[in-house]
Amino acid sequence: MNLKDQVVFITGGASGLGRALVERFVTEGAKVGVLDRSEKGIQELESMHPGRVIGVAGDARLLADNKTAVQRCVDSFGKINTLIPNVGIWDYNTPLVDIPDERIDESFDEIFQINVKSGLLAVKAALPYLVSSRGGVIFTISNAGFYPNGGGPLYTASKHALIGVVKELAFELAPYVRVNGVAPGGMATDLRGPQSLGMGDRSISSIPLGELLESVLPIGRMPDVREYTGAYVFFANHGDAAPATGAVLNYDGGMGVRGLFSAVGGKDLEEKLKLQK
Repeated sequence: MNLKDQVVFITGGASGLGRALVERFVTEGAKVGVLDRSEKGIQELESMHPGRVIGVAGDARLLADNKTAVQRCVDSFGKINTLIPNVGIWDYNTPLVDIPDERIDESFDEIFQINVKSGLLAVKAALPYLVSSRGGVIFTISNAGFYPNGGGPLYTASKHALIGVVKELAFELAPYVRVNGVAPGGMATDLRGPQSLGMGDRSISSIPLGELLESVLPIGRMPDVREYTGAYVFFANHGDAAPATGAVLNYDGGMGVRGLFSAVGGKDLEEKLKLQK
C-alpha cells in the first residue's frame, strides 16, 4: 500500500508500538512527524530517516507541546493527513483494593491525563490541518477498552473512555475528519507504569508476557509489535477505509472469543482487607 503523498503525525512515536508505526509508515512512503518525551529517541529517528521523519521532544499532556510539534511537522512537510494519538501507560493490573488511599487521586489523574487527555490535546492541536486535508485520526486503544482484566480499574476506565472519545469525535468532526481506533493486545515493548504508583521505571518487558499469552490467545502466541501496524495503515488509506469512521478494530489475538478461566477476580479480598471470616 503506497502512502507516498501522506503525512502522519504520531505521539509517543519514539519507542514501542509508536516506533513500529513510524517505521511502517516510512516504509509505506509517508512522511512522519513525532512528539515524544525522549530527546534521544527523536534524534535516533531523525538520523535513521533524514528528510522523512521530524520530531519534537515534549510532554503530550501539554497543549503547547502538541502545538509546537504539529507546527514543526506542517512547516517541514506542508500538511497532516493522519494523526495517531499513541501515548499511554499501564497500571500493571493494579486492583482498586491495592491502590493506597493517599495515591488514588494522583494515580487517577496521571493515567487519565496520559491515556485520554493527551489524545484530545493532539486532536485539538492538529485539527485545522486535519480538516484542511480531509484527514483522519486513529487512536491507540487496547483490549482493555472491551474486556476486564487487561488492566486495573484505572487503566481499563481510561481505555473505555477512549472508545467514547472516538465515537464523539467521529460525530463532531464529520464530514471533514474520520476518527477510528485500533485496540491491540499484549506486546513486548517498553511500556511503563504510573509514577504515582511507583511504577515509572517498570517496563512491561520485565513480564514474561509471551509465555502468559501463549495459552490464552486463540492465535496461540503473542503478536510481534510490528504485526499490529497494518491496521493503522488500513485506516490511514483514504481509498480502502473511506467508509470507516467511529469504528474501533479489535486487534488483540482473539481475546473476545476465548473461554473463561474464572468468573471471579476477588477471591482474596477478605485477606487484603483484613476482614474476619
